Amino acid sequence: MHKKVLIVDDSPAEVKLIHGLLEKEGYWPVGLNDPKRVEEAIALEHPSVILLDIVMPGRNGYQVCRDLKGNAEFNSIPVIMVTTKDSVSDKFWGQQQGADGYVTKPFTREELIRAVRRFA
Repeated sequence: MHKKVLIVDDSPAEVKLIHGLLEKEGYWPVGLNDPKRVEEAIALEHPSVILLDIVMPGRNGYQVCRDLKGNAEFNSIPVIMVTTKDSVSDKFWGQQQGADGYVTKPFTREELIRAVRRFA
């Protein structure tokens, strides 16, 4: 059975890139460009892991992560932040919001796949 991975990023190009990498590794990626619809997508798709950008309009990744981890229906799904924000304080803040992993853009294929395999 293929593991489903929800990719949440407002950039269609980023979603397409990550989608292609995951698909080649046998995952079933599902892309979402609207961070306001994450809970709806999770309820519909039932992903094994979520890849979440931080910088998005309307609802940033920190907010999404905090909301998911505060919701008993979704808090067991691992969340990996995938972002250009690479400072120690950014990573710390992600952990404080409940993120399970952190991958900095630009990433290598190996870095992304290693993070997904760890949780999916």
